[in-house]
Amino acid sequence: MRVIIIEDEKPSARRLQRMLQSLDLKAEVMLHSVEESIDWFQNNEHPDLIFLDIQLSDGLSFEIFEAIDIKSAIIFTTAYDEYALQAFKLNSIDYLLKPIDEDDLEVAVKKYLDLAPQKQAVTLDFNDIKKLLVNPIDREYKKRFSVKVGQHLKLINIDDIECFYSENKGTYLHTIEGRNYLLDTTLDHLSDELEPQNFFRINRKFFVNINAIKDMVSYTNSRLQIKLNSYNEQDVIVARERVKDFKSWLE
Repeated sequence: MRVIIIEDEKPSARRLQRMLQSLDLKAEVMLHSVEESIDWFQNNEHPDLIFLDIQLSDGLSFEIFEAIDIKSAIIFTTAYDEYALQAFKLNSIDYLLKPIDEDDLEVAVKKYLDLAPQKQAVTLDFNDIKKLLVNPIDREYKKRFSVKVGQHLKLINIDDIECFYSENKGTYLHTIEGRNYLLDTTLDHLSDELEPQNFFRINRKFFVNINAIKDMVSYTNSRLQIKLNSYNEQDVIVARERVKDFKSWLE
């Protein structure tokens, strides 16, 4: 099976390449820009599967497909975790939210392998997806969460929540008063419910509220450690792959 990676951040591309190797998949070709990708597709046999980053150094990767008729299957790799994920899901084999998780990658590859024998062409409406990226639709986000306390239900306003985190297969919210409550949801599901200007997913385990950040400290391996106003039960670390996006989000 011929696999290529289109990703402008070379460390991220190499990391994905190593992860694919562990699944016995070789991605010998890695492309890093729209221009480079167009040139490659014009002069090479197209692959079976593309791992495609959305935002490249010289533009949106959709420009590749506007220039070249590509029939390869696509798995999106993206840091867009609020607006267009459903479009990615509907118009591709799958999407992988950065930083890419090994288990999620394995599931996406298995999904492709299950579909591959059917040779079903994936129809991509890039214009619709681009609209979602460039001009996100107005939408309503969660204003409050209901949590169970004994036999009672308690409402917690979104402004009173410092962070959401996962632990021991459970998803919790932590309030400004220092209380933790179990939720009947997942962090992935919260991606569609939280206002992206206020909440950011810093790693696989945490969403943080920008208004709850007390301090930020350089951490090992080019990461950042976040200090929140009251939450101190475990280290809150921005994944290395998310540091750049996190700093942009802060501004």
